[in-house]
Amino acid sequence: MADITEFNNEEEFDQEPDMVTIELEDGTEFDCVVLAIYDAPNGKQYIALLPLDDEGENKDGEVFLYRCGEKDGEIVMDNIESDEEYDIASDAFDEWLDSQEFDELVDAEELEELDGEQE
Repeated sequence: MADITEFNNEEEFDQEPDMVTIELEDGTEFDCVVLAIYDAPNGKQYIALLPLDDEGENKDGEVFLYRCGEKDGEIVMDNIESDEEYDIASDAFDEWLDSQEFDELVDAEELEELDGEQE
């Protein structure tokens, strides 16, 4: 399983989301919420960003994936150049999403069990 650095998880409810502004090759800028920084099976690290529109929403569910690393204490992002590498990064992110859905299901089942015990 990929090593994931999660941002804005449930313990951080009161904090603002981690944000980054990116500029695409055509000059378009997006404010993005950092969803996760994770390691993939190819030994590289990636960052998943949720781009927001002018109203601060993401209506289409699009996520940007970039190769990333750290330089002088700052996160540095690079484009993923090949389809093969993108598939690896995307699959690792999908695994993380699946684990999040599983965690939510387990949490919901635990809450139901606790409710049943209190009655």
